[in-house]
Amino acid sequence: MGSASAAEMAAVEWLLGSPADVIAPVWNAVKLYAIVPVLRFSLYLCLLWSFLLFVEWVHMMFLAALAKLMRRRHAERYIWEPLSDDLEGGSLDFPMVLVQIPIYNEIEVYKISIGAACRLSWPVDRLVVQVLDDSTDLVIKVLFL
Repeated sequence: MGSASAAEMAAVEWLLGSPADVIAPVWNAVKLYAIVPVLRFSLYLCLLWSFLLFVEWVHMMFLAALAKLMRRRHAERYIWEPLSDDLEGGSLDFPMVLVQIPIYNEIEVYKISIGAACRLSWPVDRLVVQVLDDSTDLVIKVLFL
């Protein structure tokens, strides 16, 4: 049960071959049928993704250049003139506007905020001012009752 002598090891190597001679064909088969196809598939997939990213970049640059060249000027986008007064329609030309003012324990600014919202130059029948009071201070809650 001792260690094998050099002569015995040489005899086993002569009979079975060296470990490199046994492992090399197995490793070559694994590379040929398992590793190489996976790597080749991964390579083609990465090439496809890179190409798609390039196409997307070219598309976005084309759209940005088109938007830059074909953009409308400010005068075409915004009409700065006030709406015409229509005697029949009254203020129906104006959209309904809701102004919400959140108040949370802000006794110093509630008068200023509500006053500013009420002084808006908008038809009164088309303007709704809503005060959202989540105050925990009872003094402020009493003011809005």
